[in-house]
Amino acid sequence: MSEYLIPTKAAESEFVEKKSRFIGDIWPVESEEEARAHIEEMKKKHYDARHNCWCYRLKGGAERYSDDGEPQGTAGQPMLGVFQREEVTNVVCVVTRYFGGILLGAGGLTRAYSRSAKDALDASGISVVRPWIQVETDCPYALFERLKLELIPFQGVEGEHGFGTSITFRAFLPEGAEEAFDLRLRELSAGELKLRVVGMVWKAVSCG
Repeated sequence: MSEYLIPTKAAESEFVEKKSRFIGDIWPVESEEEARAHIEEMKKKHYDARHNCWCYRLKGGAERYSDDGEPQGTAGQPMLGVFQREEVTNVVCVVTRYFGGILLGAGGLTRAYSRSAKDALDASGISVVRPWIQVETDCPYALFERLKLELIPFQGVEGEHGFGTSITFRAFLPEGAEEAFDLRLRELSAGELKLRVVGMVWKAVSCG
């Protein structure tokens, strides 16, 4: 797999449907153990709720869900479906329902749990994890802002720059873009700037 999508960060969403309160919590995770730890955390936090439904999906194929007392197929599976459709993995989501006394029916429950998972994902954002080439160059201060702009058409991402008598400009580039970016730097500086390839890393970058 050359790249995959994950939640950007832990996040929470909440809405009320016919007096039932739905709270969606989401986290990026790396393992089933980590996913289950977050599930247990929410069960303890919301011990007084009627339902704590959950799902998780991991790179490699592990997918699990629970309706936690809701009618079968109305909670965990619709939640999991949100992440399947969005192709998001390494994710765990818990939707807590505080029952408001009005029955929603199977269709209403499915819509509510799906919405809660989707709202939590929207609050988190989605990041793409892909291999990036780490590069750097020695840059005069006068060209610093220009180099940041030059990253944009190459879909590059700034790294942590080093500041001294000159700037060690550091960036991450998609695989295959380093040669073209090096050529652009040489054009921009009449051959003075030369790109150095430091290595390759897998890195998560927000899709916006």
